[in-house]
Amino acid sequence: MSTTQAVTAAAPRPDAPHLLVVDDDARLRALLQRFLSEQGWRVTAAADAAEARAALAALSFDLLVLDVMMPGETGLDLAESLRRQGDDTPVLMLTARGAPDDRVAGFEAGADDYLAKPFDPRELALRIRTILRRAAPAQPAQPLPSGPVQLGPRVFDAERCELRGPEGVQRLTGGEAALLTVLARRPGEVLSREEIAAALGTPEAGERSVDVQVTRLRRKIEADPREPRYLHTIRHKGYVLRPGP
Repeated sequence: MSTTQAVTAAAPRPDAPHLLVVDDDARLRALLQRFLSEQGWRVTAAADAAEARAALAALSFDLLVLDVMMPGETGLDLAESLRRQGDDTPVLMLTARGAPDDRVAGFEAGADDYLAKPFDPRELALRIRTILRRAAPAQPAQPLPSGPVQLGPRVFDAERCELRGPEGVQRLTGGEAALLTVLARRPGEVLSREEIAAALGTPEAGERSVDVQVTRLRRKIEADPREPRYLHTIRHKGYVLRPGP
């Protein structure tokens, strides 16, 4: 990556896409974090796979930028593990190894794109924008819920894609907002994973992908995600949203 200073930009908006940059090179990690923030994205950085896993457990991300050659668990290992768990967060691999076989290995591990070092930061930004645009969920064709949906101390406004509560507006990723909209259109009705995936426009993503999104959404709307009050699992059937005070 070039060390040329980028044009200073305003601080990222609270609803800007959130990127997780994982690289064991402290200098490059800092440069990436600064440059990508200047492009308008929110950026969290991690030095290795362990730090990345901790961040993923606590926050929702719209894209992961993973260095391939890290000590211990590599970027390839991390990407493969996340895909096995049903995590479909887009991944852009960074690596000093740009041979065709290396690129194939990256895509087989679940990467959405692959960029060899050294690279022009403008190309990195372009590829990130392309991946985010491609990953944006299709807007459901069905009508939005008739009004705000009450979830205890929080209210979901589907038209604004906002979840408001005592702490203010809580940001939802595109996938979380789309999932909550689908469920809120049919409150009290059990929807199968297949129905949900189809309504989201991602039938090929599979049931596990829906489970992952539900788990993330519960962290936003439930006081105790392990004992959900509003978003319930109906064994062998699917999920149901039961709004209420």
